[in-house]
Amino acid sequence: MADAFATITQKRMTGGFRIDDIDGQKIHVDPGPGALVRTYQFGLNPLKLSGVMVSHSHTDHYSDAEVLIEAMTGGMTRNKGFLIGSRSVVEGYKSWGPCISKYHLKKPQVTVLEAGGYKKIGKIKITATRTVHGDPKAVGFKFQLSDFTLSYTSDTAYFEELQNEHKGADVLLASVIRPGDEKIRGHMSANEFGKLVGEVSPKLAIMTHLGMKLITGNPDQEAENITKKTGIKTIAASDGLTINLDDFRPKQQTLDEF
Repeated sequence: MADAFATITQKRMTGGFRIDDIDGQKIHVDPGPGALVRTYQFGLNPLKLSGVMVSHSHTDHYSDAEVLIEAMTGGMTRNKGFLIGSRSVVEGYKSWGPCISKYHLKKPQVTVLEAGGYKKIGKIKITATRTVHGDPKAVGFKFQLSDFTLSYTSDTAYFEELQNEHKGADVLLASVIRPGDEKIRGHMSANEFGKLVGEVSPKLAIMTHLGMKLITGNPDQEAENITKKTGIKTIAASDGLTINLDDFRPKQQTLDEF
């Protein structure tokens, strides 16, 4: 994922990320521009999706959601899969959204989540986490199993209570736009993410949704700085990155970013 300027220029791919398999579920999260094409590029099958999740109503997070829903439901011929989205994405809120047509809401099981709400999908508890972002209904997502937790901040500014939203995460995935201490409204800088990593203490921390200044700078160095400061392995996501989460949970699963 990347910010608006990275989306326009495609300096980084903007297709979101996919989780394969978590409790047997294949989930595509925040499918921005290129999600369908990148799915095939990296050898994955969108027809096998179990669910699509969209955190908020900004284009770089939702633009390919409808086409992935079509793939998941066999061209809208079957009632299959699930869609989980913020209120702005699914229903619309003031000037934000809706982002998915009523037609595309007909076939999957649709759940609207606001911060603090949750949905059980099999053995997975998916909780919407609080954000401070331009879309006031934007949420992050926390995926909890009995022996593993993956937590995704989505787009949010750093705030003191953010650590509580992602407490217990084995793997922490966050949108990080700017290097160092550079500020941008509604987003985290690398140093702010480093603070969050230290507070949450995951086994692995991943910076994604990198902004142009971070992309054209040295994101790997920023990640290394966080690793050195916190003692927690931190990496900057790259196009096509695959993480085998088997190291963090007994059952094998993978996380693919594009």
